[in-house]
Amino acid sequence: MKPIHFLVALTVGLTGSAFAASGHDHAHEHAALHGGIVVEAKDMDFELVAKSESLNLYVRDHGNPVDVAKASAKLTLLAGGVKQETLLKPSGDKLEAVGQFKTAGAKAIALVEIPGKSAVTVRFVLH
Repeated sequence: MKPIHFLVALTVGLTGSAFAASGHDHAHEHAALHGGIVVEAKDMDFELVAKSESLNLYVRDHGNPVDVAKASAKLTLLAGGVKQETLLKPSGDKLEAVGQFKTAGAKAIALVEIPGKSAVTVRFVLH
């Protein structure tokens, strides 16, 4: 390898590492606290706990629970060619919908609206 190629490769490698390290630097983990699937969007964590009889969405901002008392979400489930849409409404510390849902192997898309914040679209892949 020529010295100039080595220097270019080294510079690109170090620059990429610096951007990767600074792009996701915060002091909280994205762990599932309720046994669901966690996705980060707009610096917030959304945890979807999807069961055949209920859908629960928990929201955290930098690791802290978000007050969802005036929030709402429209959730669309896509499973095996079947599309289900439902509204999630506040229920204690989460947004919730109760009913019959096809969750096994589904993809879920939630449009979450929280007062004082811009609407967030969150995508989940369920197991």
